Amino acid sequence: MYAVIKTGGKQYRVEEGQRLEVERLAADEGEVSFAPVLVVDGERVLATPGELAGASVSAKVLGEVKGPKITGFTYKNKTNQRRRWGHRQTLASIEITGISKG
Repeated sequence: MYAVIKTGGKQYRVEEGQRLEVERLAADEGEVSFAPVLVVDGERVLATPGELAGASVSAKVLGEVKGPKITGFTYKNKTNQRRRWGHRQTLASIEITGISKG
């Protein structure tokens, strides 16, 4: 059984026991729950809002990690105008503890 959840503007395919890194969540530590977009249980697929009304995916927040460093460089020619910049996104590490069909 697997589900598709939506968090941080992205969708993730998750199974029970899976660990993944998502965009930073409001909860620092503890349990969080997500409303699934799709639930697949063997041959049965739950996709409509009526079928997903009671469904939920629960997860445990393990902590925060930093994503990969992204560097950039901008310049304008003939004017000696240069700028180097970098960014490192903060991500939340979660572990999926359960998927319920409701």
